[in-house]
Amino acid sequence: MVNFPDDFIKYVSNDEHLGKELLKALDEVAPISIRKNPRKITPNFENNRMIEWCKDAYFLKERPSFTLTPLFHAGTFYPQEAGSMFLDTILRSLDVPTNPVVLDLCAAPGGKSTLIASFLDGRGMLVANEVINQRAKVLRENISKWGYANTIVTNNDPSDFNRLEGFFDLVVVDAPCSGEGMFRKDEHARNEWSLQNVSLCVGRQRRIVADVWNSLKEGGYLIYSTCTFNPHENEENVKWIEENLGGQYIDVSTLNTFVKGRNGVGNYGIPGRTETEGFYIAVIQKTSELGKRVTLGKNANKGLLRIKDTTPLKGWVKLENSSFFSWNNTILDIPTAWEKDYLIVQENLHIIKWGVVVGEHARKGLIPDHDLLMCHQLRENYASVDLQEKEALQYLHGDTFALESNISNGFVQVTHEGESLGWIKNIGNRFNNLYPKEYRIRMNIQ
Repeated sequence: MVNFPDDFIKYVSNDEHLGKELLKALDEVAPISIRKNPRKITPNFENNRMIEWCKDAYFLKERPSFTLTPLFHAGTFYPQEAGSMFLDTILRSLDVPTNPVVLDLCAAPGGKSTLIASFLDGRGMLVANEVINQRAKVLRENISKWGYANTIVTNNDPSDFNRLEGFFDLVVVDAPCSGEGMFRKDEHARNEWSLQNVSLCVGRQRRIVADVWNSLKEGGYLIYSTCTFNPHENEENVKWIEENLGGQYIDVSTLNTFVKGRNGVGNYGIPGRTETEGFYIAVIQKTSELGKRVTLGKNANKGLLRIKDTTPLKGWVKLENSSFFSWNNTILDIPTAWEKDYLIVQENLHIIKWGVVVGEHARKGLIPDHDLLMCHQLRENYASVDLQEKEALQYLHGDTFALESNISNGFVQVTHEGESLGWIKNIGNRFNNLYPKEYRIRMNIQ
């Protein structure tokens, strides 16, 4: 076990707020927790226990192999640290519009974004952003598998959101931090920690919030969080936001399970006192005056071609309340009610996932996309074949094998325990495995 940095031991030992048990608790095994997708069929984990501060969330008695659980790949649940799920309590306590426009600024790998998507449950619009390209691809995959149409995934620097003046009702910033709360499960984080790094993180966090502040509506909420314990990255940053950007801290009544921040500012998950990793979260309401809201520009639909005749899509996708566009031979679906807002985002940001990819135009008809099959809101009743666990894992591995003979020819959805995993194309004596190569299981499945 890697020892804690001396400066970390010193500051924790002298901080009565953190409690005497923290250092000991950081050397213990972390709790295992998941959050279920309420719109999909979830595997039955034995001996699970509900998490009281998040809907559809559970502690598991032991950690299964998520990779070798087929329904994990179908987006039926998400392994997420329990403390960060306190976001659900926060969201349900705020007075936000019925159909809010929400930004998750530092979103990869997708835990908070999928939680927000479940909270919205098809209402409003979610923009999930990640600045690092490779992490943004992971975010796109997890958002796709979670299966909501009212989502956009972007790959932008926080400063780019200045263009979207007064656009968001709610902004979530899970800021990059010194990672003290991850010391229990990431020994590498212990080696990287230093007082100098804490100071660098404070500056970075303030720049990130300042960069995105203009995109928040007056009266809108910023939810600020870190996975660290020190006041410099937490309570002092909340005070800095209030004094320098024009905001007011909003106290959120919490469960006794969580620990109020210093001087009552924010809420902590503290190992040894809460059944979580280290986590801090606070809410600031924007009070500064705002100019005009961003509007649709002349280049908003550049490269997009509206599909007026949706007859060829019938039977592939539910057509109600949707608008369809063609983009580089790909058919995209977005909620009609949010078309204008989607186009504003498309005009100003680098989008890597826009709504739902229905499929590609082809000479012989539509080639359906995996994204469509993952979206519980849009998919139709397709011809299907249900696989047992062994065959399901083979399919997710990218393999082919013999199937029952009475399966329809053409595109067929593969399911496991009734939940969609992906497409095959049955051509009579064999099938083509269409599960996306970048999603396939790479470990030994035997």
